[in-house]
Amino acid sequence: MDNRSSLSLIGAALAVGLITADVPGAAALPAGSPLYVVDRAPQVDEEAPNFLLKDSDGFNVTLDQFRGKVVLLNFWATWCGPCKIEMPAMERLYRSFSRAEFEILAVSTDAQGAAVTRPFQQEAGFTFPVLHDADFRIGQRYGARQLPMTFLIDRKGVIRNRIPGARDWNTPAGKRLVESLLQGS
Repeated sequence: MDNRSSLSLIGAALAVGLITADVPGAAALPAGSPLYVVDRAPQVDEEAPNFLLKDSDGFNVTLDQFRGKVVLLNFWATWCGPCKIEMPAMERLYRSFSRAEFEILAVSTDAQGAAVTRPFQQEAGFTFPVLHDADFRIGQRYGARQLPMTFLIDRKGVIRNRIPGARDWNTPAGKRLVESLLQGS
């Protein structure tokens, strides 16, 4: 295949969103452009990419501010049925560990942001932080191709587990997974 054919295939893939890229000057691209991420998604045993997102109160939150804690990073949406099923178990897990050692960051991909997540969070009584990734840049960066998608990150900021789909986090196995990271770091 010659260079012209390769470039045509890449252009077509970009146009339909099959691949994404972060190119110099991408900030000037129109909203909704599929050009976001150049790097491959991080893998298990690699450092989790830092990010900056707003929480439901509009405060900036970065992943790096939780260094030293085990973090359950969960990508979800209010319209996602399996996400809604998984979240009560996440809340029970959240309440069973100390905030000094463990944190859950629930990253909503809802385009409407806090307007839909805040009522959902209040109605369900969830106390873990909800962050907003309305344009799905961070979700794409992590390679979250389905919802829910969970990453368990150790105290040093290394991804130790990548878990697609919903999980009952309140089971002994779910708690042991977190405990093993708390003890191993």
